[in-house]
Amino acid sequence: MKRGHADLPLHYGTVPQWLAQRMSRLGGAIVEAIVMEYGRSEFLRRMSDPFWFQSLGCVLGMDWHSSGITTSVMNALKKSVNLHSDDLGIYICGGRGKSSRQTPVELLSVAERTGLDGASLVRSSKLSAKVDNTALQDGFQLYLHSFIVTADGEWAVIQQGMNQDSRMARRYHWLSSAIETFTEEPHTSVCGCNQGLILNLTHHDALPTKKGILELVHETPERIMREVELIMPRHHEVTAADVNMRRLGAALRLAYETDVRDIEALLLLEGVGPRTLQSLTLVSEVIHGTPSRFADPARFSFAHGGKDGYPFPVPVNVYDETIDIFDKAIHAARMGNTDKSDALRNLSVISAEMERSYTPSDYFDRFVEHERSNAWRWGGKTVKGDAVCPKDEDKQENNGQLFLW
Repeated sequence: MKRGHADLPLHYGTVPQWLAQRMSRLGGAIVEAIVMEYGRSEFLRRMSDPFWFQSLGCVLGMDWHSSGITTSVMNALKKSVNLHSDDLGIYICGGRGKSSRQTPVELLSVAERTGLDGASLVRSSKLSAKVDNTALQDGFQLYLHSFIVTADGEWAVIQQGMNQDSRMARRYHWLSSAIETFTEEPHTSVCGCNQGLILNLTHHDALPTKKGILELVHETPERIMREVELIMPRHHEVTAADVNMRRLGAALRLAYETDVRDIEALLLLEGVGPRTLQSLTLVSEVIHGTPSRFADPARFSFAHGGKDGYPFPVPVNVYDETIDIFDKAIHAARMGNTDKSDALRNLSVISAEMERSYTPSDYFDRFVEHERSNAWRWGGKTVKGDAVCPKDEDKQENNGQLFLW
């Protein structure tokens, strides 16, 4: 089933090495945790959801709304996941530019290792690209094609197109589990910024035009598939309107006002500082949250900020501690000890429960300022350099603590 697309402002540049390495490590840990807890099919389902994918990019510290999330997240996952493909049963092929053209070769190599039907996988890869690049001519030219396949033969496709005139990129998501045909109504609509009149050979009104083509390729269109809308704004800053304040506030209250010694389900996290607990809670939700909780991907940028400094610099010390905690929890779970992974799961559960009694207050600007003024304490970095200690001594009085309520 084709799941949807996302429209994102077109950004250029590269991911600095200090962030790319951390994205790969934390991204790999998140994938492994999802596969261990919920299985490979669930991982593919999440990757096919534009809102979850955007939330994953945000929690990994990428610019919260940009087109660069797609390339950087897929690069990070390909590097980390493919190192453990035989154990995870997940293989990531393709990528951006020249890498996308290597997809068939990589899929045939996966087929040799797994016994899957390589020719069928290559055909699915090519057809998904043809639909979004040729059958649907909406002004976006594909430049990235990533094909994720499992040892069970299920797959997902994430591909992205560029429109130089509007300076926007569009991301398309596919999921194999319900596909019966590639050729008729793969979307219920084409959502996003209006492109005017477009050539859409997948629309039912194009049937007369397609008949000649269908006679050649022997395809019979039968099924209508769904698309979801995710249009990211052009502004770089994260505003209160971009996030669910009740959910963000509950996560912050859990991190800064809860003594984990009082909650049996969190006792194994005793000694973890509030700032790290804030990140762990948001990462936990990316792993364990239900689909309805990813409607505001910008909220997840409050785990590890963004390399452009929005909503605040990436706190690399906190990032490293988050990675270390998840690595240890996953290693212990492999050995049969799930206590710490259970405690990390319970962070998202307890945060969700706290929302029921939480009334959002006017804290957003103060919280962002708190993060920025204390970024130097947590090793804050952006593409422009390291965060520095503010000269205003008043900003240092709370020693990094947060008092918003």
